[in-house]
Amino acid sequence: MTSTPNADLRLQSLERWIAGLPGAPVQRIAPASSDASFRRYFRVCREGGGTQVAMDAPPEREALDAWLQAARILSAAGVHVPEVIAADAEQGFVLIGDLGRQHYLEALAAGADPDPLYADAIDALVRMQSAGTAHASVLPPYDRELLMREMELFPEWFLGRHLGLAPDAAQRRTVAGAFDWLCDQALAQPVVLVHRDYHSRNLLVSSGGSPGIVDFQDAVRGPVSYDLVSLLKDCYIVWPRARTLAWLDRYRARAAAAGIDVGADRAQFLGWFDRMGLQRHLKVLGIFARLWHRDGKAGYLGDLPRVLDYALEATAAEPALADFDAYLRRQVAPAFSAVARRTGTAR
Repeated sequence: MTSTPNADLRLQSLERWIAGLPGAPVQRIAPASSDASFRRYFRVCREGGGTQVAMDAPPEREALDAWLQAARILSAAGVHVPEVIAADAEQGFVLIGDLGRQHYLEALAAGADPDPLYADAIDALVRMQSAGTAHASVLPPYDRELLMREMELFPEWFLGRHLGLAPDAAQRRTVAGAFDWLCDQALAQPVVLVHRDYHSRNLLVSSGGSPGIVDFQDAVRGPVSYDLVSLLKDCYIVWPRARTLAWLDRYRARAAAAGIDVGADRAQFLGWFDRMGLQRHLKVLGIFARLWHRDGKAGYLGDLPRVLDYALEATAAEPALADFDAYLRRQVAPAFSAVARRTGTAR
């Protein structure tokens, strides 16, 4: 068995664990992917051509039980998640089925037609919500505390650490008022199973049925529009509004037919969708800034302009957020442009 150069102690432990499991001899273990957390993934290539994926989730950093629980719920809902072949919660190792090497974002960059991909993703989302919500009572709620904790990443990491802004008392009241309003809007929505990161880098083009769905360990019970926002207002790719709305209409029709509450009419659902998007993008601005300043991961800095544009588009459309919109445009956007020029991540 060969491993990646400069293998660390956890990788060596992972290799020993895999070697002790049933199956054809291992030829090679190589990095498969990583994500914004402390988890790592390795592709296990076995004699005879079979492949599996090993996940390394350090127990002191990542809750493996949450991943395993969400995997069971999503599998029961009939969506395509990795088969769990073996797990060692004490060490933080899981061996899972290989759903494929190409995620949606890579396929789109290679010229794939987005419509079939997004049709599959929407159909899987409806299936996940309609069949999975009944099993989701064990999951934590997407409550006010969690919604607020996520948005607090925005002033702490994006405004303070990344932009060097220190809002005055009036500006802090404006931000707090916007957060309260967004929480109220989110909590007014029907509750379903929420993947919580359902986007183009967590959906795989898979021969066993697309999409293959990964990175679901943060699943909760929460607002019906959340996962659709993650998919259609993706932090890594932007679609024209007309195309986004066409996909949104496809979702609403299929969700309603499956018995999911999608609001009284299109206008109500669209309001839920856009406001939920703003909550998510404020959180993501904080997360991406934290990934750089705390974790040294610079790869997400280039996505910040796209995410800020989403936020500004949403605040401009909401009269209730006029003061927050003004603050973003007069203080935050100019400061961001200055930092982006210095870091080479300007629009």
